[in-house]
Amino acid sequence: MQDLINSRCGWAGTDELYVKYHDEEWGRPVTDDKTLFEFLILESAQAGLSWVTILKKREGYRKAFHQFDVRKVAQMNPEDVERLMCLDGIVKNRLKIKSAIANAKLFMEIQQEFGSFYNYLKSFFPNETPIVHHFKTLSEIPATSAESDAISKDLKKRGFKFFGSTICYAFLQATGFVNDHLEDCICRLK
Repeated sequence: MQDLINSRCGWAGTDELYVKYHDEEWGRPVTDDKTLFEFLILESAQAGLSWVTILKKREGYRKAFHQFDVRKVAQMNPEDVERLMCLDGIVKNRLKIKSAIANAKLFMEIQQEFGSFYNYLKSFFPNETPIVHHFKTLSEIPATSAESDAISKDLKKRGFKFFGSTICYAFLQATGFVNDHLEDCICRLK
């Protein structure tokens, strides 16, 4: 077990949920809009909190936000916001809940304009391909990038909330647009 811990990205630690997320999801390319929408909502909810806090509430978010069906989330109303403010399974932040609903509407506008949210995102990358870094230590991994800056700026211009460049970079890492698994990580070797 110790060898596996040492051969994972250091942030994964030993928490089972975090290790499973690291090994099975983080950095793996996501091309479907439903999963991209899920990560957009979860990363936005994470602002100011730890990612493990959000992972532990992920099932609550799935129930609260219609299994991340973007059309259903976009149709949510003020009564839904009040209902969600009483749920224990999510972060009870009125601004974040309202932004999830508003961001769903904007997400659908981007889908209409680009054919998919995935197409929109990949348009920000050289040759529309993911970036694979070759970092050896966690301290080398940046908090933002030119791509996260550009995407965040464009999304803000479109009206998105809770999606600054740092959150955007975490989103890009999670969804495989940026592969920041360390060089000696078991996920890099797979």
